[in-house]
Amino acid sequence: MSTQVPAARVAPKKGGGRRKLSLPVVLLIIAGALALVSLVRLISGAEDVTSVGQVAGALELAVPIGLAGLGGLWAERAGVVNIGLEGMMILGTWFGAWAGFQWGPWVGVLFGIIGGALGGLLHAVMTVTFGVNHIVSGVAINILAVGVTRYLSNFTFAQEPGGSSKQSPRLEEIDKITVPGLSDWMQDLQQQHWFFVSDLAGIIGGLVTGLSLLTVVALLLIPATWWILWRTAFGLRLRSCGESPVAAETLGVNVYKYKYIAVVISGGLAGLGGAFLAIVATSIYQEGQTGGRGYIGLAAMIFGNWMPGGMALGAGLFGFTDSLKLRGGAENVHAMLLLLAILLVIAAVWQLYRKKYVGAVIAAACSALLFTWYALTDQVPSQFVDAAPYVTTLLVLALSAQRLRPPKADGVPYRKGEGK
Repeated sequence: MSTQVPAARVAPKKGGGRRKLSLPVVLLIIAGALALVSLVRLISGAEDVTSVGQVAGALELAVPIGLAGLGGLWAERAGVVNIGLEGMMILGTWFGAWAGFQWGPWVGVLFGIIGGALGGLLHAVMTVTFGVNHIVSGVAINILAVGVTRYLSNFTFAQEPGGSSKQSPRLEEIDKITVPGLSDWMQDLQQQHWFFVSDLAGIIGGLVTGLSLLTVVALLLIPATWWILWRTAFGLRLRSCGESPVAAETLGVNVYKYKYIAVVISGGLAGLGGAFLAIVATSIYQEGQTGGRGYIGLAAMIFGNWMPGGMALGAGLFGFTDSLKLRGGAENVHAMLLLLAILLVIAAVWQLYRKKYVGAVIAAACSALLFTWYALTDQVPSQFVDAAPYVTTLLVLALSAQRLRPPKADGVPYRKGEGK
């Protein structure tokens, strides 16, 4: 007699799985966050926090981080840890600038993708085929990229007027678009400094003013990635390689092929982020211009729990904090102290509600320190302004660590034939 229980009658495990937030709830959370930022703006007088220029700058700074994070997502969903995103971005900046100087910006974008993809291919060969530790391989690519680009610059950019071994001549820019009428209207509303309305207008205005065509392409890659990985048979097979490659192989999936595809696409996306930095953000290649954005992109991916939407929010957060130092600098970061203090009060109340008293006390104490710092100063030191993006990275990773769920086989060695 069979003792199996029908699948429909199996009771769900207690506490298993987190409830997904519906779209109305997500929009309500976003509206609440914007209202809180607006309140902080009114109290602190830092009117530039949500201005059109601030939002536009934040978007431009978030795009390369988001592309690196998207690249990391592709690789890790297939089970390959890609610490080499920074090196692949560096290759993208050099190849993008070199081809962009020769044949124009869009050819430069294509070569930036190719340069990053070559780095991804090297990473795939070392980790998938030869079984090299993923971290060791990624670090090696980061080091190799710096040396290769310096070597190549010596007999390319250094021979051109305005160039040197550390930078390229000025590059041609990609066209930017502005939505006529709507852009001017949003700027007028933002300058009224009304509660919530002006902040919302500043965000919308930043999204429709001076928008690079490459930025539009980068934004479209986020829903495209979600659709490919979660709504196609190809994406299901690729993700199965990151969850259980042995089980995937028993079902006829060529695990090596999908890992190779994922890591090469990962490198191409990181290279696109590098090309964006060289061609759109600065219109020039400079040695070291990635500034650790590959690592921050990896942090954005982890913050987003290996999902495209969450990764985009993380990249936006890091881009916003990075842009604070460019407009208003110390005044804007000083206002963020007040915002962080209020958020910690909310966190303390939430911890009390969940009867986690130690966490509530720690949050309340940190909040009191920040309120005191804000009250006793008018500005923060310039060194803290420069460090704000990296401090934000550490805080976000620390606070989000409890809810993370990476692919089960992420970074786990796999040899062909294990599933047979």
